[in-house]
Amino acid sequence: MTSTDFVTVTIVTFNSGRYIKRCLESVLEQKGPDIEIIVVDNHSTDGTRDILEQFEDRCLIVHNTGNLGFAAAQNQAIGLARGNWILTLNPDVLLMPHFIQAMVEAGRLDPRIGSVCGKLLVMSPDFDIDSKPHVDSTGIYFTPMLRHLDRGSRELDNGHYLKREYVFGATAAAALYRREMIDDISVAGEFFDADFFAYREDADVAWRGQILGWRCLYTPHARGYHVRAVLPGNRRALPREINMHSVKNRFLMRIKNMTSDLYRRNAWSITARDLVVLGCCVLREQYSLKAFWQLAGMWNRVWEKRRWIMEHRAVSDEYMASWFHYEPVSRPAPKKSAAALARTQAAQS
Repeated sequence: MTSTDFVTVTIVTFNSGRYIKRCLESVLEQKGPDIEIIVVDNHSTDGTRDILEQFEDRCLIVHNTGNLGFAAAQNQAIGLARGNWILTLNPDVLLMPHFIQAMVEAGRLDPRIGSVCGKLLVMSPDFDIDSKPHVDSTGIYFTPMLRHLDRGSRELDNGHYLKREYVFGATAAAALYRREMIDDISVAGEFFDADFFAYREDADVAWRGQILGWRCLYTPHARGYHVRAVLPGNRRALPREINMHSVKNRFLMRIKNMTSDLYRRNAWSITARDLVVLGCCVLREQYSLKAFWQLAGMWNRVWEKRRWIMEHRAVSDEYMASWFHYEPVSRPAPKKSAAALARTQAAQS
């Protein structure tokens, strides 16, 4: 850890009163680098604002007059941030005391590491932690169907994922981003694409980062707990608006980032999944058909974003295709020096 390490923690809240107090307390108890905390509240009506008042002397609190969505509000917080590292954090996450320290140490192993993710474990909405915890996420991976999933999701935490390794991307529930990468891959001043509103915006960032030559590192030394509401098997329990954005963003992400070569390699898998999505919209989830009208309305600006991304490509089609598999893909990461490892172990003991 060096004196130049300064981390801004950015949190977006919307009716997060059930979680935000304990989340902020876990951030304020962090050991290691200097931090600042910026909270953007998207016009909560459940008492979140009253809870945030208790932290106004230790955090910068911004109150929006409406719900701008996760992506736009995170961009708002990042625009106010002074850190050379930005930790995006969901209010339903609880960090262990050395989480930020371990993330920054991992990020410093290679200047092309643009993002870092740790080991998130499952936590109940009541902040209960099972005696045999299950994995929530150890990074994002993509399948040939263009589904993005959390590596290790719902697996028993029984000794897997013990090595640092490169993964496709980080879940923005608790992702550390290097400031240089944020500046490098932002399109029209946006890091997270505000057209996404909510859901899949972190996968879009991960994909764009890979295209522009940045890497994502997973470190098992950063541990936290997450209450995850959105899972592949609980779609029917989610708000209609979230499901609609999920459909929209599946296609929005593809329009921006997909190359013809990657599509050709996975055409059958992509088409099969598209038919399932379209069939679901027509037969069971008609409200999600609104997604296609929204896509049509933003078509021109989405293609402008695509043009910018493709003009700045830094990797080959072969490299990108190597990440799209039905099983999670990871690659060996640089080893930590003995001195740095000793410091981490001493700090955590």
